[in-house]
Amino acid sequence: MTTALVVIDVQESFRVRPLWAAVNNPAVIDRVGALVGAARAAGDLVVWVLHAEPGSGGDFDPARGHVRVVAELTPAAGEPVITKTSHNAFTTTNLHQLLTERGIRALTVCGIRTEQCVETTARVGSDLGYAVTFVTDATATFPIPHRDAPAAQTVAELLADPRTLSAEDVVTRTEYALAGRFATVRTVAELTGSLTGS
Repeated sequence: MTTALVVIDVQESFRVRPLWAAVNNPAVIDRVGALVGAARAAGDLVVWVLHAEPGSGGDFDPARGHVRVVAELTPAAGEPVITKTSHNAFTTTNLHQLLTERGIRALTVCGIRTEQCVETTARVGSDLGYAVTFVTDATATFPIPHRDAPAAQTVAELLADPRTLSAEDVVTRTEYALAGRFATVRTVAELTGSLTGS
């Protein structure tokens, strides 16, 4: 086992937010599940990462009860579940140590949000010397408000604002930024085929 699948922030915190209605990839949970199944079949390590903002009072505050893997996915016995408080999965966790101890040299990353925690983890992982595969269609994100948009903007206002960066543009930018620099960009179909030997 030299490869690990790192599942980033596929947690209930996102689904309780109104913004979930604008998610660009409603199939993300099923697609992550397909990657998890293929990784397990190949004998690869699966690592689950959750994002927490303790004391914030928001949806990522563990006290609210939403900082848990989505109900459709269940970590298997022995699969590490780690909690981070930074955007990338390395800085505030023991992920690098955990991977090093197991001889992991390659990472496959997926999860929520495409351009934020998943991309940042891919970049840091690459800088740490891992060969990173970024599975874009097993990530999800949302439209991004303009920097001058009001903080209390509703989802409808966000979508109606012509300055809003669409989720599709976010995903395209992420792929351009990562490919050939920090990661190899693959699809679920490509990766599950290679993991299962078909």
